[in-house]
Amino acid sequence: QLQLVESGGGLVQPGGSLRLSCAASGFTLDYYAIGWFRQAPGKEREGVSCISSSDGSTYYADSVKGRFTISRDNAKNTVYLQMNSLKPEDTAVYYCAAGAVQAMCAPYEYDYWGQGTQVTVSS
Repeated sequence: QLQLVESGGGLVQPGGSLRLSCAASGFTLDYYAIGWFRQAPGKEREGVSCISSSDGSTYYADSVKGRFTISRDNAKNTVYLQMNSLKPEDTAVYYCAAGAVQAMCAPYEYDYWGQGTQVTVSS
C-alpha cells in the first residue's frame, strides 16, 4: 500500500531541463527524509539530492550542484527534482525514496523506493 511513484522522465537534449515528480501514497512525506537517486547501467546507485524532514537541510552531489534543485510540497505529498542544464552523463534511471528523518543521502539509509523513471540526455 505504501507507494512512491516517479514521473517526468523522458528524452531531452543536452542543455535542456526536466522536472521529476515523486508522489507518495499510504504515508505522509513530511515525516521522512526524501532523496533522489540515480543508477546508470553498470554503475552503482548514487545519491543525487536529498532533503531532510527535521530541519530542511539539503544535499547535492558535486556533479549536479548549481543545476538541480530539490523541493517538497507537503500539501500535495509530492517531492520534485528540477534538473537544468542537463548533460549526457546525467542519463540514468532516477528513483525517489523515503527514509527516516535522520537519513542523509546514502541509498542504504532509505527504506521506501519508487519504481524509477528513465532520463535520457542525448542529441
